Amino acid sequence: MSTDTPGIDPLQALRAPRDPACDVFLTGPVFLDIIFTGLDSAPVRGTESWARGMGSSPGGVANMATALARLGLHTSLAAAFGDDHYGEYCWDALEQGEGIDLSMSHTVPGWHSPVTVSMAYEGERTMVSHGHEAPAPTGTAAPAHAPAHAPAPAPAFPHCPPRARAAVASLAPGRSEPWVATAARNGALIFADVGWDETGRWDLDALPDLAHCEAFLPNAEEAMRYTRTDCPRAAAHALAERVPLAVVTLGAEGAYAVDGRTGAAAAVPAIEVEALDPTGAGDVFVAGFVTGTLADWPLADRLAFAGLTAALSVQEFGGSLSAPGWTEVAAWWQLIRTCDRQDPAALERYAFLDDLLPASARAWPLRRAVPTIGFRQ
Repeated sequence: MSTDTPGIDPLQALRAPRDPACDVFLTGPVFLDIIFTGLDSAPVRGTESWARGMGSSPGGVANMATALARLGLHTSLAAAFGDDHYGEYCWDALEQGEGIDLSMSHTVPGWHSPVTVSMAYEGERTMVSHGHEAPAPTGTAAPAHAPAHAPAPAPAFPHCPPRARAAVASLAPGRSEPWVATAARNGALIFADVGWDETGRWDLDALPDLAHCEAFLPNAEEAMRYTRTDCPRAAAHALAERVPLAVVTLGAEGAYAVDGRTGAAAAVPAIEVEALDPTGAGDVFVAGFVTGTLADWPLADRLAFAGLTAALSVQEFGGSLSAPGWTEVAAWWQLIRTCDRQDPAALERYAFLDDLLPASARAWPLRRAVPTIGFRQ
């Protein structure tokens, strides 16, 4: 993460004394990600491959939490951490390095942290993961990694998620998470993505928590399968009959969204970039869209910003390592306006950034320090 990120609060004009302290709440497994970079091709069976670079960072749900926090949102994460060095490293990186609230998180004695090894090459990545599901938290024991002066912990999650402006959930067929309904009843806007349906049914009624969602953000293939349509835009309109906001990501073609309340639609093309590693790009897109929605931007601006942050992320290696902050956004906007032969209409699409960004920014491209276990930044 850049250490000089401008202190931009996208919600500053909307904050009021009685608002919740938490902007976005999320939960899920945290992995230790070890990323090998500089591979010219996929590893070959029976041989040893040497990578020219390596980094490590918290992964899993930490990708989304980091992306939200770097965009200036007060982020609370409920997760299990192992009491090993990996867990201690991830806790410290998220709490101290990113400013993420971990008061709802807990450490599990004797449980080792899940690990993912990611190999990035040819614009794609191959991952190998290992881990066991963490036992459910019980009681109100203080987190092992928390400082001695930390406040008393809240009731054990998932029974009492904190009051928040928004929450991010990952839907799965046949599964309902009680905390989602609780968060929605307490006023949180629920933003949800979804994974591949291994059952092959692709039944929206099998996603019970969809009824609590403000926004649903599947990719084009998922959206078309769930709606039995053959066009991503038609799929978005069909989904907008089930949720207030339907957002379908189209990969290299950008994204399309429909506001189910008003019928308004917006399409934004993708920004052409040289992709080094797509890990975490979907999480960054959601984080950008959540930011714009909570800031009450127009729908097209939200889509454009989400697409921009995702495009910036794929130009770096790693998941949470690559999540951009306002420094990266400002540097990109400064650069793109000075390039010759820019399409005026394309530049106008991002003109809303002028009111958000500082007058000066560092030169682009930026290079981040890559955290590694055992070294202090």
